[in-house]
Amino acid sequence: MRKLIELYGNRRMAALIALGFASGLPLALVFATLQAWMTDLSVSVATIGVVVGLVKFPYAFKFVWSPLMDRFVPPFLGRRRGWLLVTQVLLIAGIAAMALAGGQGVLLPLAIMAVAVAFCSASQDIVADAYRTDLLEAEERGAGAAVFVTGYRIGLTVSMAGALYVAGHYHVPWPTIYLVMSALMGVGVVASIFAPEPKGFAAGPGTLREAVVEPLRQFISRKDGWLVAAFILLFKLPEVMVDLEKIPFLMAAGVSKEQLAIIVQGLGMGMTIVGAMAGGWVVARLGLWRSLWVFGVLGAISNLGFWYIAVAGSAWVNLVAAVSVEHFCAGLVTAGFVAFLMSQCDRRYSATQFALLSSLMALTSAIGGGPLGAMAEYVGWSWFFAISVLAIVPAMAMLPWIVIPDEAVASESMGISSAAAPIEL
Repeated sequence: MRKLIELYGNRRMAALIALGFASGLPLALVFATLQAWMTDLSVSVATIGVVVGLVKFPYAFKFVWSPLMDRFVPPFLGRRRGWLLVTQVLLIAGIAAMALAGGQGVLLPLAIMAVAVAFCSASQDIVADAYRTDLLEAEERGAGAAVFVTGYRIGLTVSMAGALYVAGHYHVPWPTIYLVMSALMGVGVVASIFAPEPKGFAAGPGTLREAVVEPLRQFISRKDGWLVAAFILLFKLPEVMVDLEKIPFLMAAGVSKEQLAIIVQGLGMGMTIVGAMAGGWVVARLGLWRSLWVFGVLGAISNLGFWYIAVAGSAWVNLVAAVSVEHFCAGLVTAGFVAFLMSQCDRRYSATQFALLSSLMALTSAIGGGPLGAMAEYVGWSWFFAISVLAIVPAMAMLPWIVIPDEAVASESMGISSAAAPIEL
């Protein structure tokens, strides 16, 4: 218990949960919550689709301008905290501007401000990921990832479920809700000002060309660079298969919308947070490389709960058990995988490299939707979930040759055998 308190109960973790909250809060305000607001404004479904499509662009292409945040340093609070403060102040102004624009009942100004807020939100994500990468020591990465994800999900819940509930139950006008959300972004401002500065400061790139070219060149030139890229694409494939098809499957199995809201969204989110916190503790105890073995296998096996529902039916106990186990293991996987992405970044270029690696991770779900849906229709639900368990095999086959730089150095200095450390080609 003392070690657990030392791991989670410090100033770094307090800063990360607040920054995670500030990172998650704007997301729903330009997606789900904005869709509800536009629906109340009697905007057509087609137009809502266009606005949402435009809002997605900054998140999909944030790696394009991430080198600017490696290269240039604001004149206050340093390279990471300075940019955090800049993006958060812009978000406060942007969300407030959305409230004022939408309060006039005119769509175009609201849509323009939503795209601007999405750009600032994606920029904040770039710097928050880089700050977390620079701040944490190797043994803290799993815990730091878990804490940040917890804060992120809390922020997302406040701006989505909280906003929708207040608007629907108390009939609070949307502009008022957005003004309140703008004020809540102050949590991130306070965190940025008082957050600790990363130790062992690494000077950033000296030129913009270096900031753009060197992060990619450095990664590609690694002996295991392409192997790491393939591992990033495949490690979360079992989770992606379930996430993309879970709701259609459960509704086809007779699960009601109320059950989806309470069990899948409510209980599921809680178990994800618990799993992420447990995952951070496991990484601190076992090390990241060993933890990836455990998390990968458990994450894949947890899909058997949905296989059982496909075979035995969606009785309440089956649904609760399947959702609890799957979301808990998804939390484990998230904590370990985000820690892995951090371990692969050079502190000089952490903003650019993390943005590139996270974009690569997102490709799995981006390109998998159509093929996976077709597979489910062709083989049936029970076979689909059985196959999802086996989908972890390619990533696990790569893992013996994946190097965790900090752990490899520590293992060599301590004389630990290759059986307890990553095998280097």
